[in-house]
Amino acid sequence: VVPFSLCGQSIGASASGSLPINMSMNNSPNVFLDPSPNRFQVNVINESHDNSVQSQGDPDSQRYEETSFADDVSNRLRVGYRPENRELYDNFFQNGDASKTDGNFHPYDTHSNTYYLKTFGHNTMDAVPKIGYYRNTGSVSGVKINRPSLMDIHEQLAKVFDKFAKADGNTEEAESNKEEETKGGFVKFGWVKGVLVRCMLNIWGVMLFIRLSWIVGQAGIGLGVIIILLATMVTSITGLSTSAIATNGFVRGGGAYYLISRSLGPEFGGSIGLIFAFANAVAVAMYVVGFAETVVELLKVNAIMVDATNDIRIIGAITVVILLGISVAGMEWEAKAQVILLFILLAAIVNFFIGTVIPSNNEKRARGFFNYQASIFAENFGPDFRGDEGFFSVFAIFFPAATGILAGANISGDLEDPQAAIPKGTMLAILVTTIAYVGVAISACVVRDATGNVNDTVVSGMNCNGSSACALGYDFSSCKTQTCDYGLMNNFQVMSMVSGFGPLITAGIFSATLSSALTSLVSAPKVFQALCKDNIYRALHFFAKGYGKNNEPIRGYVLTFIIAMAFILIAELNTIAPIISNFFLASYALINFSCFHASYAKSPGWRPAFKYYNMWVSLFGAILCCGVMFVINWWAAVITYAVELFLYIYVTYKKPDVNWGSSSQAVYYINAIDSALELTTVDDHVKNFRPQCIVLTGEPMARPALLDIAHSFTKNNGLCICCEVYTGPRKLCVTEMNSGMATKQAWLTKNKRKAFYAAVAADSFRDGVKSLLQASGLGRMRPNTLVLGFKKDWKEATAVEVENYMGVVHDAFDFDFGVVVARISQGFDISQVLLVQGMFGFDILLYHYPKESQSESSISTISSMHVGEFNQRLLEASSQFKKKQGKGTIDVWWLFDDGGLILLIPYMLTLRKKWKDCKLRIFTGGKVTRLEEEKLMMASLLSKFRIKFADIHIIGDINMKPNKESWKFFEEMIEPYRLHESCKDLTTAEKLKREAPWKITDAELEAVKEKSYRQVRLNELLQEHSRAANLIVLTLPVARKGIISDYLYMAWLEILSRNLPPVLLIRGNHKNVLTFYS
Repeated sequence: VVPFSLCGQSIGASASGSLPINMSMNNSPNVFLDPSPNRFQVNVINESHDNSVQSQGDPDSQRYEETSFADDVSNRLRVGYRPENRELYDNFFQNGDASKTDGNFHPYDTHSNTYYLKTFGHNTMDAVPKIGYYRNTGSVSGVKINRPSLMDIHEQLAKVFDKFAKADGNTEEAESNKEEETKGGFVKFGWVKGVLVRCMLNIWGVMLFIRLSWIVGQAGIGLGVIIILLATMVTSITGLSTSAIATNGFVRGGGAYYLISRSLGPEFGGSIGLIFAFANAVAVAMYVVGFAETVVELLKVNAIMVDATNDIRIIGAITVVILLGISVAGMEWEAKAQVILLFILLAAIVNFFIGTVIPSNNEKRARGFFNYQASIFAENFGPDFRGDEGFFSVFAIFFPAATGILAGANISGDLEDPQAAIPKGTMLAILVTTIAYVGVAISACVVRDATGNVNDTVVSGMNCNGSSACALGYDFSSCKTQTCDYGLMNNFQVMSMVSGFGPLITAGIFSATLSSALTSLVSAPKVFQALCKDNIYRALHFFAKGYGKNNEPIRGYVLTFIIAMAFILIAELNTIAPIISNFFLASYALINFSCFHASYAKSPGWRPAFKYYNMWVSLFGAILCCGVMFVINWWAAVITYAVELFLYIYVTYKKPDVNWGSSSQAVYYINAIDSALELTTVDDHVKNFRPQCIVLTGEPMARPALLDIAHSFTKNNGLCICCEVYTGPRKLCVTEMNSGMATKQAWLTKNKRKAFYAAVAADSFRDGVKSLLQASGLGRMRPNTLVLGFKKDWKEATAVEVENYMGVVHDAFDFDFGVVVARISQGFDISQVLLVQGMFGFDILLYHYPKESQSESSISTISSMHVGEFNQRLLEASSQFKKKQGKGTIDVWWLFDDGGLILLIPYMLTLRKKWKDCKLRIFTGGKVTRLEEEKLMMASLLSKFRIKFADIHIIGDINMKPNKESWKFFEEMIEPYRLHESCKDLTTAEKLKREAPWKITDAELEAVKEKSYRQVRLNELLQEHSRAANLIVLTLPVARKGIISDYLYMAWLEILSRNLPPVLLIRGNHKNVLTFYS
């Protein structure tokens, strides 16, 4: 007996799912709705409440209406209740909108062991909206739960209860989540420590301290601010796009890679993810080398160990080992180190601004520092480009100082709430760092050139010619004729000179370089790990493994360390910096394009919570990023795009098995709809005809040869729909059909068959095919040809089965379809072999042609101990159209004109690589006295159709009677299906006709005797002329309805195609599919 909850009452159900017919509600718990305004509040008494006591004390206490379970079981469960007092509140306490009982039962939980039978306090299996239904499997943010299926609330209750009785209480996923919870909490960061701190540290680099003053000197304060704002515009637009993407659903680890791949798909994500991870790894080396250069500069007087280059390598190697140790120690230690470095950096910036207001001494004045002066601001406002420098070259030098906005997004998997943290932290970091850059740029305290000599003062009566330094008492006119060592244009250590305490600026430089190196050292492995987890590059899956409670990518750290160490040994920043900046800009461009693309696709799934974005602004940002890449370094931009294109092509070719609902998929859909609608405006034309086929394969894997031959002339030329008809009890058929749709379409895709799968459930095979003939396709992309296999077992089949088969052919003609009946010697159906595969442990649904022989025509073979010799031959026959056909012929017996379909299909076959060595031979009927004339006429017609042929045969004796042995075989074949009414009296004959209308009457056989002769004679001619052909294409005879019985027609098809190579019996719909007009 399995207990489950029904209306708050525990009821026993046997394993068979039977239930008690009547229930007395007297024993039910007291259930009532709280009359408070909140209509979702449900209050339930503990089930141990004793109703009997109340009943004895109050004769009116029984307030439940007794309801027969049997009366209402087919519709719903119903409890009638009239609440009259409030005393029942004393037995429970309220908690917000939901009340809990004293025990472990939670009445507000509609999805616990009650099997969804309690919603809003009513007896319904419908489930209230709940976030758990929408989680992905294995979500670390919560347990995925399953809502009642449509069948659960639509089927009869007895079946549903039986399902619940057999169900397990806890799902495997719930158990895995509980196990995950027992491992201990993850270290998660808020938006300040996780995003704001990291972005600010990564944006502020050494450029702030040692290059910004030079940039202002070259471009002037005006253009310098424009350069800063232009770079900020790029990063701000990218930040807005990042925020939009990050708030369109939960963001997992992987940063820029995750955002791009889930928006644009694995092709873009896989290519940029690898580049972005590599760029971050090399960026570690760039920042460490920058740090090492500063240290060497400080020590160059007395502390050189070997030489400057080798000292950079030694110091850089030691530094990256220390940084690796901090990173491997865990994200918590790394975050603490980042906070300390940020305080140092902020102190250095504040130290600079304090220094600008401290009155300068004579030494600083001699070096060009005069505190804030309006004259210096006016003099420095305009540009003064020197040497080969210009606006764009100066911009290229500054722009790397604005990158680093993805530092927070790169550790998205370690954030408490990525959706809130990434937009808030990233945009605020851009704002704060931009203010700092602009503030430093407009601190007009230093002149462009200064000698540094305290004796270079102005002589009385000297004409200053507008020089601000001269007006302030110093003569730096000598700098016009010789190179000076001080001033904005000459001294990279201006900030250190201006600051209140110089060593603190040096500490700031160290902080900026080390923090950026540490951020990149953490970002690269995190992004790389996310890329490897998605298994886009299978060879890299080794690096997907994580360690510890934070799933740290230790293997990725080691790989990043090796890459960084290799580039540190180069010890030359100018070699690696340009291409690194371009890699980052390529990521920014794709993030902006992702935002634009997702908005442009108008996918219903694109609903970002962050609304402050615009698709056209994002597109402008993407174009701007591409332009900046070429401005910074054109050859580095070309290399970046070349690498990205190579990776894109590689991932596209490999076609990773992932489905992320990307905007690319949405655009494909929109484009397909638009193209289909556009196609409806185009009138049909004979030159554009192409076979669009319904192929009655059943399960595609059950008749691979039939699919192969149809696919041979539809691939890249027309529509191919593999169709299956389910017959039997409707509910079972629909369930089986729906469960197999995706698997069978996946089988077609996996086996590189450009075909669709469609299925219908019907009362009979003929009814199902009739539905497919009428409803398949979309607009102009509607099938026009029916392809089916010859019914090889027609002799053993029932009359109804044969009637259905023949009815399908009749229906196809009625609906104006062409018909192709295919036959091979062993038959097409290999379902019995698949059944053996399943019995011996093979995966039936994954049955496919092995990758090792994709170019060859082979399929999986099974040992003869598992299948008999016949099944082995069946397997071999089923793969014959997948093999490359050797040199041979395709014999086309064009006996009657059907519009040209019988000629078009074999011609299209010869265009295929597998059939290109087969030549067309054309056979047609003619008069014995005009064989040469008929041959010339046919050659002329084929030439006008531009169809190449190897030979033409005119058969003049088609209408001769077949030999006696062949005719005798035919008569013996149809004998079991003849009525022989002429040998019986009239009454008996009429009775037999009514009882067996499918039988062949003597009158029918006599009326079509000449046609029967022709079918038998044709087989003799086929045996004579085409026995060695690779494929025979033959005109399909038409059975006139009401004249030709089903069994006689099947006998015609049998005798036509008997003991021959593969045969295609083709009949078009008698509308032209060929033309010789241009």
